[in-house]
This record gives sequence, structure tokens and C-alpha cells, in this order.
Amino acid sequence: MPASLRPRRSVLYMPGSNARALEKARTLPADGLILDLEDAVAPAAKETARAQAVAALRAGRYRPREVIVRVNGLATAWGHADLVAAASAGADAVLLPKVESADAVRQALAVLTTAGAPPELALWAMMETPRAMLHADEIAAASPRLAALVMGTSDLAKELRAAHTAMRLPLLTALGLCLLAARVHGLAILDGVFLDLQDEAGFEAACRQGAELGFDGKTLIHPNQIGPANRAFSPSEAELARARRIIEAHEAARLRGEGVVVLDGRLIEELHVREARRQVQLAEAIAAMGAAAAGDFGSDRG
Repeated sequence: MPASLRPRRSVLYMPGSNARALEKARTLPADGLILDLEDAVAPAAKETARAQAVAALRAGRYRPREVIVRVNGLATAWGHADLVAAASAGADAVLLPKVESADAVRQALAVLTTAGAPPELALWAMMETPRAMLHADEIAAASPRLAALVMGTSDLAKELRAAHTAMRLPLLTALGLCLLAARVHGLAILDGVFLDLQDEAGFEAACRQGAELGFDGKTLIHPNQIGPANRAFSPSEAELARARRIIEAHEAARLRGEGVVVLDGRLIEELHVREARRQVQLAEAIAAMGAAAAGDFGSDRG
């Protein structure tokens, strides 16, 4: 499926140091999994986490989920070895932490290329510092291999000295800058994590807000968050029904040679038709992914 339509409604962080979690991830209905070697792993466990994540990837059985490895930064003692290991482990993408410049993306790509990474291995970039916000456009344009931006809202709020509020008003400028950069350069973009596992209503509200802002999905810290995220970032039945009506009305008008389409009293323009088609195609991709997860088709590799 086109990368722009790959479902990324729910992307769950899994600590590379937790072998049981890496095994359980094979059964979870998340669209994507981030095998984390960075924040979720203590310094003493970094080497173990790297070895376990690589072994888990090579063992396979994660498909149809997208699998990403979050490495440590190149400036750390583990970053270079993480990139070398991830280059040939069989992941779909490598997530770079605390990216603040286009050079950081290109430096990581150079290490991966030297280590023999296949051309289809994508890069994702964590956007989690004020400097990253001010350089979002150049980061998003850094390489054709860059496929997604991931908001690191916890670190960002800390560095901004901003409060964690329900509507996230202190972060809206930063979120908007990254959304603009992602859409200009055709990248996916994922919202940051929600930390209060007891606040189910708050999490659902955060997912709705993220979808309304334009995010493709949300990064998660617990399997219980997968279901609400999948629902929030999927087109609803009502949205799909309207999307199909828009497509049908536009096609009928085209066949009649009419340039203006009115549906339910509203003017329908080409931009509405493009969005309607995107929603329908996304719903089809979600359905196909669900069928693959149920074993109807798809590869067992990865």
C-alpha cells in the first residue's frame, strides 16, 4: 500500500529490554510497534536491549504491524552500534531521537548506509525540543528516506516549562509547526504519548484532539490504549458514507458534463473529493490490515 495510506493509528512503544513484552507485541492489534532502545531502557541494560530487539525482529511474526527501532542518539555511547545493528535487523524504520537538524538525519543515514541498510529501510524523526520546532521544515526535507515525524510531547513540555493541560494549549504552536512541515513534505506524523493510564476519558479526548488537528495516529505507552486510538484515528461509518456520496456525486456530475457539484446544499470541490477518496482508501487499508492480522493473507516474515 502507499506509505501515505499505511494505517498508523496506534504505534506502541515496547522496551527492548523486556523480552516478554517483545513476545506479547506479536499478538497486539496495534498498527505499529516501536522497539525502544532509548528512553525506556536503563544504561546498564542498553546492550541487552539491543540484542533482544534484533533477535525479536529476526525471529519475525510481527506482520502486518509496522516495526520501528528507536535507537540512542549518535552522541551517546550506544548510538552508533544501535544504528549498525538496526541496519540489517529487518525493521521497517529506524526512529532517531531528539532530532534538531537536517544534518542529524543525514549523519544517521550515512551510518545505516555504510552498515548495509536496504534502501527500503525508512527513517523517522523524534521532534521533542524547542530547536526541533524551529527547524521542523528543514528536518522534514532532510532526506527522501525520512517517512515520519513523531512528537515527543513529554520532553518538549519539560523544555518549554509548559503545563500539561487537557487541551494542550501550551503545545499547540509546536504541534502546528510540525504538522505543517509534515504535510508540506508528504510525511506521516504521530502525536505524542498520554502518560496517565488511569484517565481513560482524558486519553480518548487527547486522541480526538489529535485526529482533529490532523495527526495520522498516536504513540502509546500501554496496550490498553490501542483500542481507543484505533477508533479515534479511523474514519467513522458516517464519515465513510458521506465520503462515498461525495465521490459518487462528483462522478455523476462529471458524466453529465457539469463542473459544479452540490450535495446536501453544500458545494463540493475537487479538494473535498480528494479527501473523500483518501478516507475510503484508508478504511480499505485498515480492513486489509485486519484481515492480514487474522491470517487471511500476508507474509509471516518480520
